[in-house]
Amino acid sequence: MTSSKTYLAGIILIIIVGAYFLFGFNSGKDKSIDEIGNPINEGGIQKITLGVKDYNYYPNTIKVKANSPVRIYLDSTVQGCLRDFTIRSFNVRKYLRTPQEYVEFTPDKKGTFGFACSMGMGTGTLIVE
Repeated sequence: MTSSKTYLAGIILIIIVGAYFLFGFNSGKDKSIDEIGNPINEGGIQKITLGVKDYNYYPNTIKVKANSPVRIYLDSTVQGCLRDFTIRSFNVRKYLRTPQEYVEFTPDKKGTFGFACSMGMGTGTLIVE
């Protein structure tokens, strides 16, 4: 009887830990972006942290204000060539080795621009208003 209780407790523990990693560890919600994909403004800098969801940057579309500095971080879910971040329209390209590194630029023109990894495998849209 005691071994069956231990076995059952072990299974329950595995289910709880598995659920934490599947649903709680990286739920896709980003602390540097509000509910609709807009950056958080801290000290005049528009801060954005991108992750990966379905093998692409997430969020896939971000909106920023023109003539205000933008700082983009890549979280720990971003791997491989997606860490080599580019926005060709603003001459931005940097390999971000860690989640603490970032690219910073000031968009000086309004419009819709693409961002991608250096190989063009991961993509997204930057809207400058």
